Amino acid sequence: MQSPGPSLFARELAEIAWHAGEIILSHYERQGAIETRHKDDASPVTAADEEAEEFILARLCHLAAGCAVIAEEDVAAGHRQAIGDRFFLVDPLDGTKEFINRNGEFTVNIAEIVKKKPVRGVVYAPAIGRLFVGEIPGGAFEIKTQPHVLPDFDNPRRIIARLPDDGLVAVASRSHRDEKTEEYLANFPVKEFVSAGSSLKFCLVAAGEADIYPRHGRTMEWDTGAGHAVLSAAGGSVKQLNGKPFVYGKTEESYANPFFVARGCT
Repeated sequence: MQSPGPSLFARELAEIAWHAGEIILSHYERQGAIETRHKDDASPVTAADEEAEEFILARLCHLAAGCAVIAEEDVAAGHRQAIGDRFFLVDPLDGTKEFINRNGEFTVNIAEIVKKKPVRGVVYAPAIGRLFVGEIPGGAFEIKTQPHVLPDFDNPRRIIARLPDDGLVAVASRSHRDEKTEEYLANFPVKEFVSAGSSLKFCLVAAGEADIYPRHGRTMEWDTGAGHAVLSAAGGSVKQLNGKPFVYGKTEESYANPFFVARGCT
């Protein structure tokens, strides 16, 4: 029998993500252009990324003391730490381009990894009021949110990935859709395309709003871990394009991912 909602630990992670989202919204709602710098890999970073990550790391230090946390901006700053069988992945502001462009499709991502698999994840899109939580076992859920009001974490809505029989809805990156993705999807009965930014793409598949999300571009583990956890908990899957398992803790690759496909079925 499945539990009626996320575990206490998952809800605590969701609350951390919500508060990080409030930090991000404090920057997002200010008038004027968002000040941006570029990291060594030419990707953009803002004060919102850094402040949200600082908050998440401090909270995880208390919630999961002694457990390694691999966080995007911390890694970009040159910090390295050993990981064990259990560790966390944090992307404090996934979809920085969406944040800068103020289209709302950016997320806070927190994932728990155990033995190379994502077992728990939170994806929060504060500007559009969507907060997703997934854990295995337990299931996947969406929690209603609104800016500056603490959500009711005790009343989630269970979400389940669907198995369509009349064609697929494909979701692609708003910022990174490419020719290889188009060629890959040509092999499937796609009836509709939708675009979304950040890890929301995983969550649209998990919520039964889309069916397939292939990615040929570069991603890092902190980009995918939380969304992967939500989708897996909803009954979907994330695999390499060749069908091999999509795993985490790839320290020799500096946490870079292979290409993958996320689907609403296993």
